[in-house]
Amino acid sequence: MTTKAVLFDMFDTLVLIEKDHEFYSPSLQRMYRYLITKGIDVPFEKFESTYIEERDRLYAKADLTLDEPHFNVRVSETLKKLGYNITVASPTVAAATNEFCEEFMKYVRIDDDAEAALRALFGKYKLGIISNFAIPECVLKLLKASGIDWLFDVVVVSGAVNKRKPSPDIFRRSLKILGVSAAEAVFVGDTIDADIEGSKAVGMRAIYIERRSQKRSEKFCPDQTIKSLRELPLALERCGGLA
Repeated sequence: MTTKAVLFDMFDTLVLIEKDHEFYSPSLQRMYRYLITKGIDVPFEKFESTYIEERDRLYAKADLTLDEPHFNVRVSETLKKLGYNITVASPTVAAATNEFCEEFMKYVRIDDDAEAALRALFGKYKLGIISNFAIPECVLKLLKASGIDWLFDVVVVSGAVNKRKPSPDIFRRSLKILGVSAAEAVFVGDTIDADIEGSKAVGMRAIYIERRSQKRSEKFCPDQTIKSLRELPLALERCGGLA
């Protein structure tokens, strides 16, 4: 089948999270400092433990349902647990989420080969991103800051649609927007379960970019495996390429 669209995972595929995910503590501290200015009067240790409890509760639910509530939900639920009746729609919650995002962005950089690889594909295929991330606004900011936002025809983020990979819903939504069938699309990602199994389950072909050792899937194998984005054009040709 001729390839008409190439879709990518975001984190650790196109952009890399540096320093072994050390962003979490400073991002949480920055968010907390903002909330203190809004009258949230609890010690950081209490805020952090309550936040982690709520985050893990939502993660446990997501493991069963593949739902992805916006990050604002976990902020609001944390504050409610601490005794502050601040709704998810509150500007304070949105601003706190933005503080987390701004700090997180300091720990992320575009892969050295990403822009060249994308430019080589631009105009030949429809391009898209399907990302698991609870702050969709942050994904858009990162793409713009990296100067590659204009290359994509679609960007679908789990926190915006309340479904995360490997849910078939998030893949099918993206394909529908692009106007291509699953058989006409290739997905490129770095995780076996979310990216490879998820895309193959809906009928897409899949290219696995091997960033770290992972357990192989018992259900699906990638159509191609690459070590860097420099290898992507050749891998696409082997997956079907252009007509």
